[in-house]
Amino acid sequence: MPLLKLETTVVLSEDKQKALLAALSKSVAETIGKPEQYVMVTLSQAAMLMSGNPGDAAFVDVRSIGGLTDDVNRKLSQKVCKLLNDSLGVPENRVYLNFTDVEASNWGWNGSTFG
Repeated sequence: MPLLKLETTVVLSEDKQKALLAALSKSVAETIGKPEQYVMVTLSQAAMLMSGNPGDAAFVDVRSIGGLTDDVNRKLSQKVCKLLNDSLGVPENRVYLNFTDVEASNWGWNGSTFG
């Protein structure tokens, strides 16, 4: 049930997309402490302007039922920013992240909800 949605200005080949999605999925599972079988990661290209300037940038939206604490959010922010810098060349100061703890009854899956 953790979801990481990545929007970035960087255009990626299919192979780079697959590698990045796999790395993000593993990082989310390990950092939040949830089984990877429940993690979903999405990637889309988007037009962005940050600090009034165009250029490589990314927005990351992380949602989970529990598991998001101040410490976890800081660790995940560090890991994701480093991964995006290493794999895409996006400077860490050009990445915004949003963390949302979702009530189990507000998260649907498999024809029902988790709560």
